[in-house]
Amino acid sequence: MKDSTKYAHLGRPKPELATAVNPDITRASTLLFDKAEDLYRSDIRAYGRHGSAVHDAVCDAFNHLEGGVGTSLTPSGLAACTLAIMSCVKSGDHILITDSVYGPTRSFCQGYLLTMGVETELYQPRIGAKIEERIRPNTSLIFLESPGSLTFEIQDLPKISKIARSKGVKTVVDNTWSAGLTYNPLKLGADISVHAATKYIGGHSDIMFGAVISRDEKTAKQVDKTRKFLGYATSPDDAYQILRGFRSLTTRFERQEQSSQELAEWLSGQNYVHRVLHPALPEHPDHDIWQRDFSGGGCLFGVVLKQVDQKSVLKFMNGLSNFGLGFSYGGFESVAIPCDPQLGRQFDPELSGPLIRFGCGLEDVNDLKGDIKQSSNAAF
Repeated sequence: MKDSTKYAHLGRPKPELATAVNPDITRASTLLFDKAEDLYRSDIRAYGRHGSAVHDAVCDAFNHLEGGVGTSLTPSGLAACTLAIMSCVKSGDHILITDSVYGPTRSFCQGYLLTMGVETELYQPRIGAKIEERIRPNTSLIFLESPGSLTFEIQDLPKISKIARSKGVKTVVDNTWSAGLTYNPLKLGADISVHAATKYIGGHSDIMFGAVISRDEKTAKQVDKTRKFLGYATSPDDAYQILRGFRSLTTRFERQEQSSQELAEWLSGQNYVHRVLHPALPEHPDHDIWQRDFSGGGCLFGVVLKQVDQKSVLKFMNGLSNFGLGFSYGGFESVAIPCDPQLGRQFDPELSGPLIRFGCGLEDVNDLKGDIKQSSNAAF
């Protein structure tokens, strides 16, 4: 069954007499019982924090998306990342995170985890099998993001996960870029895949949500146990919106992916561009790994400009009209940000010029090209 068909039907009530096509939203904190004997049963929900039928439908959708056996839901993408990490570490542990990881995830590891007695070590994202040299006896986790945030390096997950598994080390992958449609970390050996469902799956830039999907039952139970310890909960209204986003996910993603590819190819030929950071382009240094492990692209990519001053970069950004200036991506509106203010790395990528990140929405790609053209003509 194709994804578009699958996500149109998952989590829907069984049709009876005049059955609503969507599941009901149950808004509740207190859940009542008719027998006191049932209050402390472990096989049923006892409190609204633990979800409802619509939450179950969303978990089912994520399990299908990633081929996982259990999903825990969180109130944001960052919360999904931190939940996955906290489920795998304890005081005294050492963890490895890619230097190209999402900035707030990096800050959590280097800040909060440090106070908890967990040491974080950054590694060069193209390390591949040499990751083995960084693993210590107390290493408990390797956190990957592929493509890397802002700079779009592709990691060799099969090599890294094979080595990690042989050492008893968990691997977690932030898989937000692909929406889970063009990349499947769990099939490539990862233990956990993480999503900021805020982006593609929400799809309309109006909701915060995250998901942690586990490959095996033991890991899934540990993640959910940690979720309960931390008190993470998501509202039924938000879960309903995420489930609705799944219905049109593949259609929106295909449009955004196509626009991203065409825009990246077009920008590669512009005289003010030094290079384009999109793994689907043959000139990308990790294109071969991308072809091997991915079935397609995503909406997000980077553009390294030729040397221009900051004033010109800001003039270009402020001249855009079809691209909103804002963080996140995966919604209906295209967005762009200048990346240099947040591009702090231990292993500095060789960029040679200012970096701009583009995320394609649902606008016509020719209108996006025209927007960039008019603004670049005025700025560069």
